[in-house]
Amino acid sequence: MKSIISKEKYETNIKNSKFIGVIIPIESSYDIKNNLTKLKDEYKNATHYCYAFKLINDKGFSDDGEPNKTAGIPILNVIEGYDLVNVLVVIIRYFGGIKLGPGGLIRAYSNTCKEVINKSNKVDLINGLEVSITFNYSNEKEINYLLKNSIIKDKEYSDKCTYIIETTEDILDSISNLVTINYINKKIIPKLN
Repeated sequence: MKSIISKEKYETNIKNSKFIGVIIPIESSYDIKNNLTKLKDEYKNATHYCYAFKLINDKGFSDDGEPNKTAGIPILNVIEGYDLVNVLVVIIRYFGGIKLGPGGLIRAYSNTCKEVINKSNKVDLINGLEVSITFNYSNEKEINYLLKNSIIKDKEYSDKCTYIIETTEDILDSISNLVTINYINKKIIPKLN
């Protein structure tokens, strides 16, 4: 299983239609709706917002008005062909006036999906932890160095520093004498090193 770390975009024109492929890392079905709303705001007046997603325990797709099985399923098939999980691929189409037919649509959506996946930085997934840690400001530089192979999802600064991180047990052990652990959840995370 693989996933991606950051959002990527790819654009192409096929017979006057513009296809914009966007791949986004996600963790839940809530992320799908949230990202679709943002993309519809960013790419206003597009004709179609076709998508597919694959989570560890769920998957789905939408043709968003394109003929049945010409957009969502081809996108999902490409995602599964790359063995990706926790990703959302949205392909935004601005219709250019020339109909592509079912075969042309399947090729356009599949190829746009392949190109945006190929642009993305793919990583292996491993068993890991999501952890909230709190520590003194004086330790921030050292903590940041020790977390170089972890993902810092959130930082909050008040009287102390609080990070929410995705990491491994080994890395957590290496910082445990410098931090207070607020909570730990087991989670599938990207392998960064």
